Amino acid sequence: MTYCVGMLVNDGLAMIADTRTNAGVDNISSYKKLHITQIPGDRIIAIATAGNLSVTQMALSMVAKGIQMPGHEGLETLETAPSMFRAAQLVGHALNQVRHDLTDSLEADSLKLSASMLIGGQVRGGLLRLYLVYSQGNFIECGADTPYLQIGELKYGKPILDRALRPDTPMSEAVKLGLISFDSTIRSNIAVGPPFDMVVIPRDGLFGEQRRIAADDPYFRELGQRWSQALADAHRAMPSPPWLEASSVARGPLSVVG
Repeated sequence: MTYCVGMLVNDGLAMIADTRTNAGVDNISSYKKLHITQIPGDRIIAIATAGNLSVTQMALSMVAKGIQMPGHEGLETLETAPSMFRAAQLVGHALNQVRHDLTDSLEADSLKLSASMLIGGQVRGGLLRLYLVYSQGNFIECGADTPYLQIGELKYGKPILDRALRPDTPMSEAVKLGLISFDSTIRSNIAVGPPFDMVVIPRDGLFGEQRRIAADDPYFRELGQRWSQALADAHRAMPSPPWLEASSVARGPLSVVG
């Protein structure tokens, strides 16, 4: 399993992906799941992957080699896509094609074919966009109502983003929230783990700042410790359930019958 998140705010786009891949508790490996295509001054496109590793790697290889879309001549790649929407179509077509080609062989061995991808970025002349692409090739776009998309083991980090992330959240705060969501996820699921790969793409900048965050990264460790302490302080500061206090007073001390 894996966990990937993309956060699209007014300042730009941040995408974070873990690197853990496991085929059982005794077979855990690391693979890069955040892939960047960049032509300075023209485009930057980031893809984060989750699901069956062979499916996502084959799909990315197809896109790199070139896709011939139905009704169009010639091969198209992320370097030639005229828009982010077209880039998402290329990725969706490749995912669906690989899934179709491998269905018989993988299902015969009871292997899961599910896979999904986040694709975000900007092509010169277009808007900064973020899409979630499903195995079937269809996709949805990130909007202002919910300025983030997730794939993989998303349930542990989702409540944090739901409560705090807004379109006007500054990029530094968005990255902080994204990393807190990763800290919460790895504490509850051993199938997700560091190192994490991250890219931050400023709006209309057509470039990205990349960083790998290891398990011993000082900022990430401090962030997790402070978040745990903040949660402990917050729940202690909240009032106790009044019905429990009233019930305890009414009953008086418990007596032990010997």
